[in-house]
Amino acid sequence: MGNIILKTPDEIKIMRKAGGILSKILKKVAASVADGITTRDIDLLTESLIVQQGCRAAFKGYRGFPGSACVSVNQEVVHGIPGNRKIKNGDIVSIDVGLIYQGYYADTATTVAVGPVSEQTKRLVEVTRESLHAGIIQARAGQHLSDISHAVQKHVEHHGFSVVRDFVGHGIGATLHEEPEIPNYGPPHTGPILREGMVFCIEPMVNMGSWQTKIMDDGWTVETEDGKPSAHFEHMIAVTAGGPDILTE
Repeated sequence: MGNIILKTPDEIKIMRKAGGILSKILKKVAASVADGITTRDIDLLTESLIVQQGCRAAFKGYRGFPGSACVSVNQEVVHGIPGNRKIKNGDIVSIDVGLIYQGYYADTATTVAVGPVSEQTKRLVEVTRESLHAGIIQARAGQHLSDISHAVQKHVEHHGFSVVRDFVGHGIGATLHEEPEIPNYGPPHTGPILREGMVFCIEPMVNMGSWQTKIMDDGWTVETEDGKPSAHFEHMIAVTAGGPDILTE
């Protein structure tokens, strides 16, 4: 697990400001998603809103990623590259966004249902959102890191869905990805003890079918192996004396 960097109250204050800005941006972007717009439209809106706030897009150019938002549709799990694909009614669209504010990163994600979707798809999105909050509840000083992972997995599997195992949540701060990695599955009561000042991103990726995924030819886009839909939610959390503090809300 390496070295988990504890944040000072001042650093958390900056990250809360960053998270608040990003949360508002994601709400606007999510509200714009409609039948007929392209994934590039979503990306361009994301970038312009980030720049308007005097911030920088965290993902653009990160390891060569070409967009400011990861836009993943239906069976795409994460890291979808924005392009000419048109969104249509019945789709679900996962939008993952990040920014840099005063040298600190914020990162959050949501999944939007476009027009009427099937009951099972609607349930997938709801259960994924609920599993994020089940994980957040465990993000308290004195708990083990894996208590978060276990809570997510338990909620998801109880509802008959599966958690992606190849991609995980992460610590965050002056860099986008810090220690620790936070899987969305595993036994409880193992791994590092959570301490005040830890800040990390909890991000369940949940599949309607099996948990297996594959990376597409573009080297970025991750899809479900069985072609069934996937949903993704993410919040940035600080572990505080008063319990988990959601910084991207």
